[in-house]
Amino acid sequence: MDLTDRGPAADHPRHVIGADRLLDVPGVRNVRDVGGHTTTDGATVRTGLLHRSGRLTDLTPEGARVLGKLGVRTVVDLRDPAEIDRWPDRLYELDAVTAHHPLLPQDGEDHYGKPLDEAYRLLTDTAAATLPPLFTRLVAPGALPALVHCAVGRDRTGIVVAVLLSALGVADRDIVDDFLLSNLGLGVLDGPQEYEDANGVVRLTEAVGPELITGFLATVRARYGSPAALLADQGLGEAGLARLRELFLAPA
Repeated sequence: MDLTDRGPAADHPRHVIGADRLLDVPGVRNVRDVGGHTTTDGATVRTGLLHRSGRLTDLTPEGARVLGKLGVRTVVDLRDPAEIDRWPDRLYELDAVTAHHPLLPQDGEDHYGKPLDEAYRLLTDTAAATLPPLFTRLVAPGALPALVHCAVGRDRTGIVVAVLLSALGVADRDIVDDFLLSNLGLGVLDGPQEYEDANGVVRLTEAVGPELITGFLATVRARYGSPAALLADQGLGEAGLARLRELFLAPA
């Protein structure tokens, strides 16, 4: 994790779709631009507006300069307060505002040892409360360009990006490809890696398959109609959704 990383590992090809999208930001893992995808109606998701990554705890001064060149104004941190206390982000001279939007339930329970499928169900259950305020922040004047991250930039970050891309009209196959790119970005295609959770417990990060993000999207559609409807109906509003599309889409 992100949450726990004991999800089912799938067989992954050595050639990973979108591998050239991964960026070198010293001290940060799994960095890439969310833009560049084509929507089902031929529009293009603008690049340079939103990046995704793992936590910025080990960001170096050189890495902060790279983020500065990317124009990052807002850093959206999806982690729990306990994670932030244990591994605070470093920004150095980066002129950016940090916004905390925890996606896991803030109910005092220990969610870090849960199997990934259960963790994703929790994230789905809280999505109506957590995601619209986050997207409201992104469409606020001056918020973009932004960077969104969790611990390793895969699960919680992957959900935010999947909702954004789906709401913009990107096909599920491209959303899945973007999600699976984290396997390469985290270096887990050749085997699991150890990490320490916020309670000091050593766990394993393993490669994941598409079922986690496709299952999340399927549940959102069953409950709300679509990720776009989730955002619009639960707080962003139709005007906010229209603004999101205006900001992020370059017409065909």
